Amino acid sequence: MATSTPVRRAPHPNPRARRLKRWRQAGIAVILTVSLAFVLFPLWYVVVAAFDDTDALGTQGFWPKNASLANFHVLVDDPTFPFFRWLWNTLKVSFLVAGISVVVTTMSAYAFSRFRFRGRQTLMRAIVLVQLFPNLLALIALYLMVQEAGRLLPVLGLNSNWTLVLIYLGGVLGGNVWLVKGYIDSLPKELDESAMVDGATHARIFWTIILPLARPMLAVIAVLSFVATYGELIVASVLITDAPEMTLPVGMWSYLSGEYTNRWGPFAAGAILAALPALLFFYLLQDWLVRGLTSGAVKS
Repeated sequence: MATSTPVRRAPHPNPRARRLKRWRQAGIAVILTVSLAFVLFPLWYVVVAAFDDTDALGTQGFWPKNASLANFHVLVDDPTFPFFRWLWNTLKVSFLVAGISVVVTTMSAYAFSRFRFRGRQTLMRAIVLVQLFPNLLALIALYLMVQEAGRLLPVLGLNSNWTLVLIYLGGVLGGNVWLVKGYIDSLPKELDESAMVDGATHARIFWTIILPLARPMLAVIAVLSFVATYGELIVASVLITDAPEMTLPVGMWSYLSGEYTNRWGPFAAGAILAALPALLFFYLLQDWLVRGLTSGAVKS
């Protein structure tokens, strides 16, 4: 005669454990709410200033008192505030730096990862060493170098966006080479060996195998390079002084530091519009960005 197996009942939850769980969840909710408010409040403050025509940050409330689009009209109508010219200069410089840095960084990282040559370790350590020094230490030297270069080749002198592209490239390539090298190290070398058996050269392997596989990390490099140059102010303010050639951060800063010191409304409106290209660029690359940040082993 078969015996029935007794059914085990789930243990009754401890009331004290349930209370502790509720308190823990409530504490996490409070911390997240405070953190979110801390992040969103400055953004909302800028939005209110952009739609409020009082042009004052100290007297505005939580909601625009006189909501209008007057501040946005200034961006188009005021000749002393050529917002869209500055925006175009910034986008041109940022996209050029992002595109060139992706190509040059990947080629350099491929050479460090796959080739073995004399001085390889020394060069890699030198790249890290150079990145340890703040850019401000080289600002005076950069100014003098650009000034002298402009006498021979004006396009690479002061008040030139091409000069900014070259200087920004020197600042973003070092650390990015290490990031991409670590990612390429994680790709199996058997892919290269199989392609070489079929007669492929290193250039063909790079363009047809390594580059497509490294697309997630390339998206990371593109976004990091774009963001680093899009909001840069100090170097650009020293090398660019002519209003038509200014980038957006320099132009907006000069707009407030001049005679129009109380025009916070147009400044806030310009800040909102200036954030849209960066958000759009990040949105288009977000899938590749997540893959690049979460995959790939870092090897030396």
